[in-house]
Amino acid sequence: MEPVTLSTTRLLLRTPVPQDIDAVYEAAQDPDIQRWTTLPSPYLREHAADFVGRTVPDGWADASMFTFGAFLPAGDLVGMLGLTMRSPGVAEVGFWTAKEHRGCGYITEATLAAARWAFTERSIDRVEWRAEVGNDGSRAVARRAGFALEGTLRAACNNKGVLRDCWVGSLLPSDLGLPSSVPYTACP
Repeated sequence: MEPVTLSTTRLLLRTPVPQDIDAVYEAAQDPDIQRWTTLPSPYLREHAADFVGRTVPDGWADASMFTFGAFLPAGDLVGMLGLTMRSPGVAEVGFWTAKEHRGCGYITEATLAAARWAFTERSIDRVEWRAEVGNDGSRAVARRAGFALEGTLRAACNNKGVLRDCWVGSLLPSDLGLPSSVPYTACP
């Protein structure tokens, strides 16, 4: 599949390109990104180059992971967001925000745009969010985006070789006023 570009009121969501490698590398130096995500730590420039040059295009090519860089109109990298296919009709969203852009609502905006695209263009009927217990910033984004927080999964996240408890939530097409691609009946 060819990558797509999405836009919101304030952002351009597109795949990162080789010219973005330095921006990805610099943003990923933030200790909070390295602590709360599965990015390698320490994060080297080679990691950014491999991510941009191999991981992102391969994910789009085989439709296993749809990665978007979130950019301001001036070209500044705000953060990164990916939808990874977990099973037919189910994708897991993951994201990080560059330190200087936190608290502006950008990643919430990007998450909603990517979810709308997934629901309408990819026949995805459930977007899951998971974050290690304690990652309050990620949980705040999920809440603002309308995810239903469903609970805590024990030992369900593997972060750098350590199993950790994680929060889980979901966003359904109906949460955004969109139809599902298959019928859904909620428990009474």
